[in-house]
Amino acid sequence: MNTFLSYLSIAALFALVLLPALVGFARERRIDRELREAELRRGPRPPGTAGAALPVTATRRPYLRSWARI
Repeated sequence: MNTFLSYLSIAALFALVLLPALVGFARERRIDRELREAELRRGPRPPGTAGAALPVTATRRPYLRSWARI
């Protein structure tokens, strides 16, 4: 019984260490899938612009109360 509890505690610690990495990996995959779907919905680009950067349409709002002034 003591050996079983030792194995169980090691498995639980191993799961606790791996859990944040697995959650982050799942989140990254979800974001990648959403970006791919958004790009497919946008439709084909005109010829010659496949590798070109798209203009930024969103405006950045300055964080007035932040200590980091960018």
